[in-house]
Amino acid sequence: MKSFFIFLDEIVFSCNISCFPKFNSVIYKVPVSVLNQKTINKNITFKGIGLHSGLAVTMTIKPAEPNSGIIFKRIDIKKNNIIIPNIFNVSSAVFCTTISNETGTSVSTIEHLMGALYGLGIDNALVEIDNQEVPILDGSAKIFVEAISQTGIKNSNAPIKIVKIEKKIEFNDGNKTISIEPSKISLDIDFELKYENEMIGTQRNLVKVFESDLTDVYNSRTFCLFEDIEKLKDLGLAKGGNLDNAIVVKNNELLNENGLRNKKEFVNHKILDCMGDLYLAGYKIIGKLICSQGGHKLTNQLLRKVFQNDENFSLIEITEKHLPNTFINKSHLKSIA
Repeated sequence: MKSFFIFLDEIVFSCNISCFPKFNSVIYKVPVSVLNQKTINKNITFKGIGLHSGLAVTMTIKPAEPNSGIIFKRIDIKKNNIIIPNIFNVSSAVFCTTISNETGTSVSTIEHLMGALYGLGIDNALVEIDNQEVPILDGSAKIFVEAISQTGIKNSNAPIKIVKIEKKIEFNDGNKTISIEPSKISLDIDFELKYENEMIGTQRNLVKVFESDLTDVYNSRTFCLFEDIEKLKDLGLAKGGNLDNAIVVKNNELLNENGLRNKKEFVNHKILDCMGDLYLAGYKIIGKLICSQGGHKLTNQLLRKVFQNDENFSLIEITEKHLPNTFINKSHLKSIA
């Protein structure tokens, strides 16, 4: 089993995937009532390989000032090395999400990290990376979440901003459908996948991102069918894929010895991907998303459609420090759209 490394400031952890226990859900729980912008306490460094490139990569997440947002920096490149994770900077959504700047410098497979940052409420961070792809680690967001939780989260005095969906927007691509509509206080993701493979089959789950226990979502790994592996490699993808960082289904059997981490791991991983792709809006979203058989491309196309018209959304600044989880008083909201 391959090892990877995590550095929390000066503390170094070298471990195999199997050394991580099932984390208590409390470790993941970040109170929504704290409505100030957050960053991490200290630098966190991850070392691993890229799922598709197969290349070794070192990535360090660093604290950032309020209103910085999430920023990627390719430190192996000296000039034009800043890439902003924004929906309009997505240059490819085939099997992963890739963002690029105006000079073509890119970072790929950002969705698991972005999903972890979204769920933990990290508004500002600088992500320095020395190669073209975020390390896949165990194929989920579990390691990112555990490391961020260990190093701690730092609150600022700056209020958070949210995107509030004002109108229902839909996007369809054949039998793939996705929509987002207004919601009072939550981001609900209702996701369905359908596979002819009996092992995967049809799975559906509804997650309230700001209220639900996201442990199963964070822990759910990327997956593929065994018969698709050669097709991916022919496309120059999945060079770093193995049973330590992906679920592989052959016929109706799981090739991973330890089995699934939760009963809905397949659809829960799609929800993790969706969370990460939604964070390319730049802010947390208040709305209800329903998707069937979608993926990176469909989510990106939906968000592009949302932001084409100012009437579809509002950008809201929350000036109150504490807010009940079940109600938002509109007098506490200041529109900056």
